[in-house]
Amino acid sequence: MSELDGQVDESPFSDFLGFELLLEEQDRELLSRVRAWMTREVEPVINQYWTRAEFPHELLPGMAELGIAGLAYDGPGCPARGALVDGLVAMELARVDPSMGTFMGVHGGLAMGSIQLGGSDEQRERWLPAMARMELIGAFGLTEPETGSAISQGLATTATRDGDEWVLNGDKKWIGNATFADLIVVWARDTDDGQVKGFVVEKDTEGVELVKQEDKIALRVVQNAEIHLRDARVPEANRLQRAESFRTTSDVLRVTRMGVAWQAAGCARGAFEHALRYTKQREQFGRPIAGFQMVQDLLVKMLANVTASTAMNARASQLQDAGQLRDEHASLCKAHATVRMREAVGWAREVLGGNGILLEHHVGRFVADAEAIYSYEGTREINTLIVGRAITGESAFV
Repeated sequence: MSELDGQVDESPFSDFLGFELLLEEQDRELLSRVRAWMTREVEPVINQYWTRAEFPHELLPGMAELGIAGLAYDGPGCPARGALVDGLVAMELARVDPSMGTFMGVHGGLAMGSIQLGGSDEQRERWLPAMARMELIGAFGLTEPETGSAISQGLATTATRDGDEWVLNGDKKWIGNATFADLIVVWARDTDDGQVKGFVVEKDTEGVELVKQEDKIALRVVQNAEIHLRDARVPEANRLQRAESFRTTSDVLRVTRMGVAWQAAGCARGAFEHALRYTKQREQFGRPIAGFQMVQDLLVKMLANVTASTAMNARASQLQDAGQLRDEHASLCKAHATVRMREAVGWAREVLGGNGILLEHHVGRFVADAEAIYSYEGTREINTLIVGRAITGESAFV
């Protein structure tokens, strides 16, 4: 770890060990802009959208001005600020609202990452600059109704070559941003060679039906959809030219799994911050509950969870910037951060007592949203087996 520039007390109170000081000054300034925008523009209104299960489209121009889409990538038009900056920004988004963090994780991580890692030079030039400006919004279509964790072997959506076009058939589920995305990266199995390939399906493509998923109890602002592909025709020019097998999909997921680990740390951090503020304002028995021993015990345990997850994520992101991140590194971070997140949001709700289930205090939203973050981008069990295989040399996958 390099020498830190600055003092730990210059960091926000919940950045207890000053991880932001690992960044260069310009990157700390970016993080401060993101924090200010999220606090000013998103926090006052997000509960209303969460209740209605709607997305705040009017906030996107302001978000685009932050310049954080595809933050870690060095493709055409991308900011190329590195994985550590990208991770801390992802945490900052989720600290205010995990749904907005997930939106950016899908658009700037999964969709842009698929094109960056799997697309040709021409395709990256065609799509990435507009996606970085958020003039085009992306989605990522991998998960299917009957296949989640086993998608690498069980992917059922097919792609059949027909001249200069591909014919896609199948169904996808849980596809974030899909109801309004301009581009959806759909992964399908080539009926000729059996390999998984990626296709950029543009908005309003004939044969593509999008059905919004209703009645979610978590990440309600995220617009998930089922996608039904019925002889949907996609030009060969829209097939990701360097994505010839599921290995490319895995390369994308390795990077974005780290993003989810950062989101988990942000979700825990947001719940902790709201709980801490509450304890300083809430009085019982003639004094703020922040002065009660059992309340301080819960606050410190929350802070420890946030700090431990941030430390693990920061080191893994440094490895990613050095080109040394492996699957098991990202899996350990995701598994650890989501378990610690679940604990932290539960303790935050406990600190608030009955008020913890009221949206006006925000913590209840973090409690609910944590359940989705806990499961997507690889369950704890799947990530545990990935790490277990790495440390034992034995595969326990069935």
